[in-house]
Amino acid sequence: MTRPGSLTGGTVHGAALLLGLAGFGATLWYGVDEPGNALAFGTLIALGELARWGAAPDEREPAPLAAAGALAYALLGTDAGTATTHGVLQIVAVVVAGGLAGIVPHIARGRGPGADHLARRVLTVGFAALCFQPLYNSGAVVDHLGEGPSYAFFLMLLLVLTALCDAVLAALVLRARTGFPYAPLLRDELRALLGIGSAVCATGAVMALGVAAAGLWALPVLAVPLLLTQVSFRRYAAVRTVNRQTIASLARATEIAGCTPPGHARRVAALSAAVGRELGLSGAELTVLEYAALMHDIGQLSLVDPVEAGATALLPAEEQRRIALLGGEVVRRTGVPAAVAVVVERQADPYREQPLPARIVRVVNAYDDLAGDGAGAALGALERLRLGTARDYHPDVVECLARVLARGGAAGVTSAVAG
Repeated sequence: MTRPGSLTGGTVHGAALLLGLAGFGATLWYGVDEPGNALAFGTLIALGELARWGAAPDEREPAPLAAAGALAYALLGTDAGTATTHGVLQIVAVVVAGGLAGIVPHIARGRGPGADHLARRVLTVGFAALCFQPLYNSGAVVDHLGEGPSYAFFLMLLLVLTALCDAVLAALVLRARTGFPYAPLLRDELRALLGIGSAVCATGAVMALGVAAAGLWALPVLAVPLLLTQVSFRRYAAVRTVNRQTIASLARATEIAGCTPPGHARRVAALSAAVGRELGLSGAELTVLEYAALMHDIGQLSLVDPVEAGATALLPAEEQRRIALLGGEVVRRTGVPAAVAVVVERQADPYREQPLPARIVRVVNAYDDLAGDGAGAALGALERLRLGTARDYHPDVVECLARVLARGGAAGVTSAVAG
């Protein structure tokens, strides 16, 4: 049976494909207006896509320069004081052509962006162009606002609306791909607008105003700040990746020491992230949850006698709490946020006293300890968790885990750290 989310994702992709084909068809039929502008902005978009080198596939905006250039072309009314005549469909065609030219090297390396990225770019730029070009070409914008501060404010307002449109589309396609609830996904996308999204929108507006006043020579000058921002963001992402790899290596210490089964920490982290998404945790909360899930068993390194098969869920409550407190002490010495240590320390507390991330780690850890191999064992483990909801496990978290498992578990779940 086809999920409704899959239909929504297909609708987004289909709408983007139809709009792109309409743009190419109209441009081929009527010809290209102002070829110099089309070539300049198309080249900028292509270079922006090429600058994605090293970007992670799931980054929210892996090509900010390309996005800013596309928005600038959509909001371009004049070129060095001369009114432009390109329309909405030509804008779409140039954006698609420049984007495709820029992603070909990535595709050749097997690291090309997904269809979601391209569909969102086409639809959001089409939205911005449709809101701006007819009003500007009719003279309504200049007649009512002039070309001073009111005009710049009008551009920024259109870009805010465009950013909101992109956030809605991003949450829709992510919902279609993962099945996670729509509201927290949309909340995460709206929060992301305050970061690189605001830089993209501001640069797009400045580019449009700069070309209107100084011509196309303004483009390379105005592209430099965003390129520097992209380099800084890439360095930050690299540091974040190293931090996560360090935490994952620490988590494997329990496996190397024979305290836990191979892959236990990784499975608990992946399932915990999926359950956290289902329960509406934000990107920052998911990062804390994933780190805590990776390191939840590290307290076993302090034990003289290892727990059999590393299954702490089968231990008495007091022993579980002792191991959790030992783990919290170790985590506090690793330099990770204090919130991670709190989750590790409180994972064995009575669930009515736990914060939500600790409830999730406790349930998922117990499930992985009890599940073993085979569908029958997994169903038996889930049933034992349900029987323990009166005292040990929060019933809402257990049922959320059941829904995640019914959809295929943590398969296809993106890392919480990308948020």
